[in-house]
Amino acid sequence: MAITSKGLIQLGFQDGVDFVLQDNSDGNGVFLVWKSDDAQPSQSDVEAAHIEWQKATGNQAYARNRKAEYDQLNQFEMMFDDDRDSTSTWVDTINEIKGRHPK
Repeated sequence: MAITSKGLIQLGFQDGVDFVLQDNSDGNGVFLVWKSDDAQPSQSDVEAAHIEWQKATGNQAYARNRKAEYDQLNQFEMMFDDDRDSTSTWVDTINEIKGRHPK
C-alpha cells in the first residue's frame, strides 16, 4: 500500500492544507508534498489509518449507495402522484433501491 489521502485525513490532516498528493505524469506515480508544520506521519501510520477509514466507511457503504439513488428521485412529486393516482410508485421504487443496497 502507499500513502493515501484517506489515511492522512483519518489522522486529522486536511487535503490541500497539510498535504497534497501529486502526479507529474512522468511515470513515477503519485507522490506526497507535505505542507504542514506538524511532523509527517510514517507510511505505516498512514496505511493503518487508511485501514481504519475503510472499516469505518465500508460499514456504511449501503447508506451512501442508497442516498446516491434517493437523491436522483423527486420523492415529493412521486408521493403526491401516488396519493392522487392511488398508486405505490414511490414505495415500490424505495423498496427496489433498498433491495439493491441491503444493510
